[in-house]
Amino acid sequence: MADNGQPTLRPVLGQPFAEQVAFFRNKLGNLVPTARWDDIKRDAHDTGFMVAGAAKADLLTDLAVAVDRAVSEGRGLGDFRKDFRSIVERNGWHGWTGEGTRAGERWRTRTIYQTNAMTSYSAGRLAQLHDGGFDFWVYKHNDSVRNPRPEHQKLDGLTLPAKHPFWKRYYPPNGWGCQCYVIGARSAAGARRLGGDPDKQILDGWDADDAPGIDEGWDYQPGARVAQTVTHMAEKSRAWPYEIAKAYMTGVPELLRDQLAKSYRALPSVADDSRRYAQRVLRGDNPDQLPAYRTMGLLTAGDVGQVHQIKDIAVDGYDYALDVSAVRHVQRKHGGKSEHSRGQRPVTAEDYAILPKLLNDAGPLIDAGLSESTNSPLVRREMTVDNETYVAVFEVRRKRKMLVLQTFYVRVRK
Repeated sequence: MADNGQPTLRPVLGQPFAEQVAFFRNKLGNLVPTARWDDIKRDAHDTGFMVAGAAKADLLTDLAVAVDRAVSEGRGLGDFRKDFRSIVERNGWHGWTGEGTRAGERWRTRTIYQTNAMTSYSAGRLAQLHDGGFDFWVYKHNDSVRNPRPEHQKLDGLTLPAKHPFWKRYYPPNGWGCQCYVIGARSAAGARRLGGDPDKQILDGWDADDAPGIDEGWDYQPGARVAQTVTHMAEKSRAWPYEIAKAYMTGVPELLRDQLAKSYRALPSVADDSRRYAQRVLRGDNPDQLPAYRTMGLLTAGDVGQVHQIKDIAVDGYDYALDVSAVRHVQRKHGGKSEHSRGQRPVTAEDYAILPKLLNDAGPLIDAGLSESTNSPLVRREMTVDNETYVAVFEVRRKRKMLVLQTFYVRVRK
């Protein structure tokens, strides 16, 4: 909330907020296979995730993770498109609408991305509006500048009581690509200060079966079924925003949670992020401008069990992560030419891109003793590719509920 009590308006396709992430994460426990876009309708989308034509479980899980990354981490459309191509190839998915042309793929990925970003944004805003107790809601037009919907333009500034039945049908988005939104006010005068017009008339026919300005299937209020749940879930992350990418997953069944974690690490954009994070640290970027941690996804149940077996520590709900100090440590200890005398080669920023794959595909976690500086428990995992063995050592940080990279080196087979 802003200081004046008004819910803060975040960029729709940019930095996520707690309620938005909570809404989408609440759907991950119910992945719905479908053949057509209208196989699930209206507010059924509040409690289930689907992509039209995605019927196989592995495919749907991969797509859910790619969309979740866009929503929960504010990833751009470019990253989503790269992940989408990888998912299509990995799963051998054919017959999807848009397949076969660059324009078709761009349209389909944009539709999936924007629809989930907008509905999660609007549902999160709805939870904020309810929680804030605003008596008046104001409709704000935000459609495409080139192709605005005339009906949505006419609604701009419309101010009605929060409980008016109009909002049950016209709470945005009201169609494919719609980016309209609603803000709250505590009085008619307050609504006017926000650009609202309490004297504005509702569109004729707003309550008819063929209400103007609403695409088929969009005549409902996204998030209404789960507003209280979303508010409750969002409160869990207020104190630790750096953990928002892993929040709310405890309610997802363990098997599905493991599948989601492995799918996350299989996304090309996650490998890219690990590399870019290391590049920024090595370049000397201001640490205050870097994320405190770069997550690499949750531990699987198998990882949790291995840590408990070798360290007698419960790490349920922990994720793997990078931080600035780890990259700097690796550069000091394993980034120079002296590595050759140890039968190793210098670690570069490019090597960090392999960490997500190492965490998914390498052998078991191994006891690596205790950290000399913090006395924290250490575990390591190794993976050999061609004639090189990558060794990553992670420190168990209980307060952060993370396994954070402690050191990283590459052995070269002679």
